[in-house]
Amino acid sequence: MGQHDGQKEFFSYQVDLDRRIRADHPLRAIRTRIDFRFVRDEVAHCYGHNGNVSTDPEVILKLMFLLFLDNVKSERELMRMLPERLDYLWFLGFGLDTEIPDHSVLSKARARWGQPVFESFFIRIVQQCVEAGLVDGTKLHLDGSLINANASRDRVVQAAPELIAALKAAYQVEERKFEGHTGAPYYQPVNASLCSTTDPDAPCVRNSKIGAAGDTRPRYKQHRAVDTSCGVITATITTAADIAEPSQTRPLIAQHQKTTGCAVATAVGDQQYGTIDNHRALLQRGIRPHLKTMPGRPRTPGRFPAEDFSYDPAADRYQCPAGQLLYPRGYDPHRQHTGYVARKGICGACPLRAQCTNSKHSRMVAR
Repeated sequence: MGQHDGQKEFFSYQVDLDRRIRADHPLRAIRTRIDFRFVRDEVAHCYGHNGNVSTDPEVILKLMFLLFLDNVKSERELMRMLPERLDYLWFLGFGLDTEIPDHSVLSKARARWGQPVFESFFIRIVQQCVEAGLVDGTKLHLDGSLINANASRDRVVQAAPELIAALKAAYQVEERKFEGHTGAPYYQPVNASLCSTTDPDAPCVRNSKIGAAGDTRPRYKQHRAVDTSCGVITATITTAADIAEPSQTRPLIAQHQKTTGCAVATAVGDQQYGTIDNHRALLQRGIRPHLKTMPGRPRTPGRFPAEDFSYDPAADRYQCPAGQLLYPRGYDPHRQHTGYVARKGICGACPLRAQCTNSKHSRMVAR
């Protein structure tokens, strides 16, 4: 029966990290197939020739990759984990005695490189997926997700909308590119009486989806388009949380087509995307919308549904179950539909009136 001596070794000259990492480790496959050295050319314009020497950009990008690969909750936590993760050290090319960078290296690199660099990374990845045959490009799934801002709910103040607007101005909040629902002048931003003093750019909204906490807190919204072939995200846009998902349908499709070079044939989305404006815009571009239509008014039991009225596109009119004709009355820009009604007095004398409408004038069918 053996007994292990737990005495610490003062010197170790035979530690080979390559032998310590198993052959089927996922990081081995990643390191074999991906050459992270490309980042040096991408960010060369962000560095000078004098001053302090920075951490290798290749190491920085690998650190960012590990952060999301294993869903590490923070950069500080990642740096605390590094000394005890031999696989991370091997992937980074570090040794046991290599000095671990400070967590601020990542945040400084993001600020120095800027958004265009990361957009170029994203485009590069998507184009490689296209070349590998992982993207079909013709059928897209659209969706959006609320993302909690890194701001405490305790730092949210409530006041009159006028005071909140003054508070945001005092915090020098930049003017947002999207203020409300694009193309809908009647839209009002949600919770105009709330403002986060930590992150004034993040509006306070409630997550009402099933399974969510349902609390109101500072949030952003991430919109994305996913190719149906292998689930590759081909377009992404981040906005304030009160930006409606339908307003990002066309920008997402345009970004997808520009990045992949593939024309979209079908767009798939849930009920939030099923607006009349979205259906019309997609059909005009030759894209088949597979969007769940937003529900209209609830059907009254015992009354003729709108499906019982036949539409004649050549004459632009409807025929009711009683054989009478309904003509266009006008387009409602607020509800985005055209109303069709019969001539004056027709509905009042109709024997099927009780089964059709209780209006004093006539039945109206919306198209």
